[in-house]
Amino acid sequence: MLDELCDLLRIPSVSADPTFDGDVKRCAAAVASSLQQAGASNVEVMETPGHPIVFGQYHVSDEAPTVLVYGHYDVQPPDPIDLWDNPAFDPIIKTTPKHPEGAIFARGACDDKGQMFMHVKALESMKSSGDVPCNIKFIIEGEEEVGSSHLDAFLEKHKDKLSADVVLVSDTGIISNDIPSITVGLRGLSYVEVEVTGPNRDLHSGLYGGAAPNPINVLCEMIASLKDEDQRIAVEGFYDDVLELTQDEREDMARAPFNEAAHRESIGIGAHEGEHGYSPTERMSIRPTLDINGIWGGYMKEGAKTVIASKATAKVSMRLVPYQDHDKITKLFTKHFHKIAPPSVTVKVTEMHGATPAVTPTDSPAYHAASLAMKHTFGKNPVPIRSGGSIPIVASFERILGLKTVLFGFGLDSDAIHSPNEHYGVFNFFKGIETIPHFYTHFARLHNED
Repeated sequence: MLDELCDLLRIPSVSADPTFDGDVKRCAAAVASSLQQAGASNVEVMETPGHPIVFGQYHVSDEAPTVLVYGHYDVQPPDPIDLWDNPAFDPIIKTTPKHPEGAIFARGACDDKGQMFMHVKALESMKSSGDVPCNIKFIIEGEEEVGSSHLDAFLEKHKDKLSADVVLVSDTGIISNDIPSITVGLRGLSYVEVEVTGPNRDLHSGLYGGAAPNPINVLCEMIASLKDEDQRIAVEGFYDDVLELTQDEREDMARAPFNEAAHRESIGIGAHEGEHGYSPTERMSIRPTLDINGIWGGYMKEGAKTVIASKATAKVSMRLVPYQDHDKITKLFTKHFHKIAPPSVTVKVTEMHGATPAVTPTDSPAYHAASLAMKHTFGKNPVPIRSGGSIPIVASFERILGLKTVLFGFGLDSDAIHSPNEHYGVFNFFKGIETIPHFYTHFARLHNED
C-alpha cells in the first residue's frame, strides 16, 4: 500500500500551473486505476471545463445506506523548491520526533493523496474480507487547490448519480496520534489579488524619487492599514455577520489540549500574535483573518537596480467564519481597498476564489459512527474541534445535494501541508485504513436504527 501511494505521489499533479496539465490528467487515470483495483465498479474519468473528476462506486444493495467519499488528487505547487530536503515528487520515508514509525515526505502526502488513498485501500480491505456494509461512491477531483471552480456545476449535472446519505471527507486532521479528533467546523475563504499602479513605466529612483509615487511603498502602506493596533481587520462591515461564540462554547473549545510553548517552537516563532481578546486556538479557528500570501514588484534578481517600479502586486486571503458570505466580504474589501488608495495611484482588485464557512452537526448517525470508529481504533473518544482551514465543497454538498459532511481526517498540524517537506505519518496512513471500515459498520447500524 505504501509503494502504491508513493507511485501516486510521484505524479506532479499541480492544478494551479498549466505546465502540469498533462500530469494532472495522468494522475486522474492513476486514481481511476486504483479504484478499479480496489473493487469499485463504473469507474469513470469525467471531463470538466477544467481538470477531470474521477467517479467510482461499490454497490452492496438498495437497502444499504450510501456514503459519498470525497477527496482530491491535485496538489499545491512545491515552491520554494530549494527548501525541500528531498525532491517534492520523489517520496521518501524517514522518522521524525512526531513520527517515530516513519513519515512519507512528498508534496500531496497528507493533502490529500495520502488521506484520499486511505479510502481506496479501506474499500480494498473490506472487499477482501467480504464485509462491505454500505454502498460507497467516490468523487475524487483535480481542482480543490484552485478553488473547485467546476465542482458545483458537476454536482448540479450529476445529482442522481451522486445521491447518497452522507459525505465522508478525509482532508483534515487529528490533535495528535494519541488524541483523536473530528473536525466539526471549517472557515470560509475570500481570496483576491490586488494591483497598485503608479507611473506608466519603471523610473530611475534618483531622477524621479521623492516626487513620483512608488507603488511598492504605497501597497505596503495600504496593507499595513488593513488592521488596527488590536489586530482587528479595518475593512468596514467586515465583522457584521461574524458568529460570536458564547463563553460556554469557548470554554468547551479550551478543553482541547494545546501547548502554546510547544506550538511556538514547532513553527519557530517567538510569540503568537493576532486579534486582541482571543486565544491562539480561537484565532486559528473561530475568528476571521486577513493575510498577505505573496507580494512582489520592481527588481528582484541578484545585485542592485535603482528603479521605482510601475506596479506592485499582492495576493490576499481572508478566512471567514459563520455567517460571513465570501461574495459580500470580497465586495467589502474591494470597496475599502479603492477607498484607501491615494490619488497618486490606481488600484485593481481581482477575485480569485472563495469558500463558504461550514459547521457540521454532532448529533447525526454519521457523526456518531465516526466517533465510535475512532474510539474503537484509538481506544478513546475523539474530541470535536473546529479547523481554521477551508474546504469549499462542504457547503456545496449541502446546498446542491442536500448532504451533510463528516470530516474524518488523520493528519497532524505539523505535517507541513502547503509547505516544503510536507509529510504524512505511516501510523496515520494505516490508522485511517484501519478506522474507516469501522465507520461503515457503525453507520449502517445507526442509519437503520434512525
